[in-house]
Amino acid sequence: MVVDRLLGSWDLIGTEASVAAARKLARTALGAAHPVVDDVMLLVSELVTNAVVHSESRGGTVTLTLLDGGDAIRVLVRDAGADRRPRVAGDLWREGGRGLLLVEEISHRWGVGEHHTGRTVWCEVKY
Repeated sequence: MVVDRLLGSWDLIGTEASVAAARKLARTALGAAHPVVDDVMLLVSELVTNAVVHSESRGGTVTLTLLDGGDAIRVLVRDAGADRRPRVAGDLWREGGRGLLLVEEISHRWGVGEHHTGRTVWCEVKY
């Protein structure tokens, strides 16, 4: 049985400025030479942006967690939740709204977990 190794977990302020900070944290945690660092940084950016823009965490707290499962990096972004469940946008030509489409296309798998304090959107990037 493989146990995930915690690469880091960080509480970020629910503002747009935290998106760049989250990318930097991911790059530092993985190391610039990691084979999936660019994909992980993009997915971290999309998931943290969604949490900041679309959840009740705006101005509150968003938590980014990175785990190494030995064959995949797991990205988890916890926020305070919202009325609408995250979903992939159907209109590719619409301005904005394509973040989860990128997550779906780049990650091996992804999902949404609802819990009593909000929700966690997660994805895995195989390497």
